Amino acid sequence: MLLSAPHDNRLDRIYEELRPELLRFFRRRHGSDEAAQDLLQETFAAVLRNPARLFAADSPRAYLFGVARHVSADALRRARPTEPLHDEDEALIEGGDEDPRLETMREAMAGLDPALRRLLHLRLREELSYEEIAGALNVPIGTVRSRLHYTVRRLAAAIQSNQRL
Repeated sequence: MLLSAPHDNRLDRIYEELRPELLRFFRRRHGSDEAAQDLLQETFAAVLRNPARLFAADSPRAYLFGVARHVSADALRRARPTEPLHDEDEALIEGGDEDPRLETMREAMAGLDPALRRLLHLRLREELSYEEIAGALNVPIGTVRSRLHYTVRRLAAAIQSNQRL
């Protein structure tokens, strides 16, 4: 599908405005300028497959960062080595030497509200900045900061109470 002239201009403006932020995001996650450039192009190629979704989004920035996260995750999956597991690796997977606090943490995280788990996922797994999370979730940055602070305190308290038992 070809874009009409007004869409071309809007897409150009969005690209120029968000390109630096997207490049920083990709550099942080992939550690290379070359990879960042490639992933930026993949992101906009994905957007061009259905540009109407970008233009219909309440926040084009949040929509683009969502696409960028998916592109980044796909690239990281493709880059993972596929070495066979060794005996010592299998022992770790079975939980032989696992830190006992991990189970407490998993239980505490499972008890969180899904919105707070998503917030943690964006910060810890996706490695998004507070600003990027605010844009992705379409909430003020102060809300992101306070919710993360509250969530971390709650998880720390759960671990502390379990260690005292």
